[in-house]
Amino acid sequence: MLRTQGLTKQFGGLTAVDDVDFELPADELCSLIGPNGAGKTTFFNLLTGALTPSEGTIELRDGDGWRDVTDATPHETASLGIHRSYQITNIFPTSTVLENVRIAAQAASDDATNVWRNVGHFEEHVAEADAILDRVGLADERETVAGTLSHGAKRQLEVGIALAGDPDVLLLDEPNAGVSSESVGDIIDLIEDVATDHAVLLVEHNMDIVMNVSDRVVVLNQGAVIADGDPEDVRGDDRVQRAYLGGYESGGSSETSEANDSEASDSTGEGGTV
Repeated sequence: MLRTQGLTKQFGGLTAVDDVDFELPADELCSLIGPNGAGKTTFFNLLTGALTPSEGTIELRDGDGWRDVTDATPHETASLGIHRSYQITNIFPTSTVLENVRIAAQAASDDATNVWRNVGHFEEHVAEADAILDRVGLADERETVAGTLSHGAKRQLEVGIALAGDPDVLLLDEPNAGVSSESVGDIIDLIEDVATDHAVLLVEHNMDIVMNVSDRVVVLNQGAVIADGDPEDVRGDDRVQRAYLGGYESGGSSETSEANDSEASDSTGEGGTV
């Protein structure tokens, strides 16, 4: 569904993403892992048009061929079917749960710029929003003000927002970040559910989650791919152990030591994280 060839992003003298060839099939849940500063967030930002590559191409499957979306804007990539969630919860806190998803559904439709119709006329968007809320487990919270939800429920809502408009590709950036241990199971179930009918690229630091839900794992280190394969093969790769996993064993410490540090400390030189 999505592929890159030679994808590179440089910030001055720093190469944040280094000549990455990557392909995400339509029926796959692929996890993208690596130490802080490895280039994961920059890679997401390139795929969604938030950043422009220094070199390389990004293509989205279009029927029997491929569409070049290298220079597409975030709005254009979203309209073409690439949606994402964020490390930091990104919702409208003073709107209801239903309105958050309804607005996202409208934005992904032909009604996005139709300012002359009353929002109450957009019954199809309300119906879509209700179906999504049922899927993400928030149907009972449809009239709740979004800002009053628990952190775990906010994460569920953000996935719901990303699902609006029925994207082909879903990029999930640390959907478990800050979620209580009691809510992690709900998020895992949701990730596995959306992967049944979407191509999913997941950034996640919890290695137990990565190893259990992923069809495939790609490892970035210093912007370059150092491993790409099924979870067991990647876990046993010496380069991955040295660069990131550091002796990880299933059921042990579920997060790597790098994951306990904030990626915000890894500056790209433009105020973002890599």
